[in-house]
Amino acid sequence: MNSTEAGTRNRLVWFTSSYSNGAGGECVECTTTDGRALVRDTKNATGPVVTVQSGPWRSFVQAFKDSEPAD
Repeated sequence: MNSTEAGTRNRLVWFTSSYSNGAGGECVECTTTDGRALVRDTKNATGPVVTVQSGPWRSFVQAFKDSEPAD
């Protein structure tokens, strides 16, 4: 990663899942930019980032929403 990519990555607004409870569970953070979703480990903000095109990412998230049990 070059310094420009690192600087851009540091300015992004990352969010965690509403299921993240802060008690050390396995969780990821996400952000979106330029038609892409970026995903990283919550506990390793400087570690690797997975980049996914926005269309497949929306399908992935929707599949989880569709599989959630009704309240």
